[in-house]
Amino acid sequence: MPWPDRRFTDLFNIEHPIVLAPMAGSIDHELAAEVAEAGGLGSIPCAMLDLEQMHDQVGKYRVRTRRPLNLNFFCHTPPELNNAREAAWRERLAPYYRELGIDPAAPVPSSNRRPFDQAICDLLLELKPEAASFHFGLPEPALFERVKRAGILTLSSATTVAEARWLEARGVDAIIAQGNEAGGHRGIFLGEDIATQPGTFALVPQVVDAVKVPVIAAGAVTDARGIAAAFMLGAAAVQVGTAFLFCPESKISAPHRAALQSARDDGTALTNLMTGRPARGLMNRLMRELGPISEAPAFPLAAGAIAPLRVKAEAAGSGDFTPLWSGQAAALGVEMPARALMAKLAGEAQALLRGS
Repeated sequence: MPWPDRRFTDLFNIEHPIVLAPMAGSIDHELAAEVAEAGGLGSIPCAMLDLEQMHDQVGKYRVRTRRPLNLNFFCHTPPELNNAREAAWRERLAPYYRELGIDPAAPVPSSNRRPFDQAICDLLLELKPEAASFHFGLPEPALFERVKRAGILTLSSATTVAEARWLEARGVDAIIAQGNEAGGHRGIFLGEDIATQPGTFALVPQVVDAVKVPVIAAGAVTDARGIAAAFMLGAAAVQVGTAFLFCPESKISAPHRAALQSARDDGTALTNLMTGRPARGLMNRLMRELGPISEAPAFPLAAGAIAPLRVKAEAAGSGDFTPLWSGQAAALGVEMPARALMAKLAGEAQALLRGS
């Protein structure tokens, strides 16, 4: 059965309008290739990779499949160091350091979240993926134009209608309408007030009405019912993240996997503790005790001081200090290989859409 809206599938030359959400730190080329081989758009998150790692990931993907590939990048402004804020953050975490037997004064690793820049753009044009997606807006105009001129299709996330219009005016080929329910970092870039971000059900039809390019619904789309609903709202595709974290091909930690398996509808919150920027994840000890939104260094600096705690806790089987990224519908997730999940999502959604 053909999908009711083929603009996205035709544009990206894929069988099913399902985009693997590029979840940095949780997936790599393996899951991306499996989704692509099953007819979706595979995505490799690059924000936490250096240039050599990006090259390696794409090479490994191309060995596994020749199907279309999306590379994802962050477009945040690099933070300015604030010694007082950093010191206050270290002080807040000091009791946890002492509890886990870590020296509170020990140097912390740097936070590896690299924004799209000239060097990355050069490599992107060399690797020539079929698509490039961006989070937190778009690269600077000169770099974005280079990507467009190279014939690489572009996508970016919008959390409001205003952001969607802004993206369309600058020439993106498709817009990801990210609802409040979505797991991971908010793509918000025209403002900072996450309290006003609409949910997927409210956002998608309003974005569809506001722009002419294909709209991809994102945010708690975890089963076939969510996909069918997105199409009824006018979306031409969906972006699915949390559902794929249940797959054996995902690279999440054992505590993260265990937390997903016991997820509930009221078990997530938006937090800035893990990186300094609001992101939705399953509640853990740090979020409960400090409050999910608190004073933390600017993105991505907050992650540095958390890293030693995360390593020590995860070694003991605990997710107390792990970013347990998840959307609000994680309880609908099922454990199965990625190709099987793709077949299940596509088949059941198409059956729903044709009314059978």
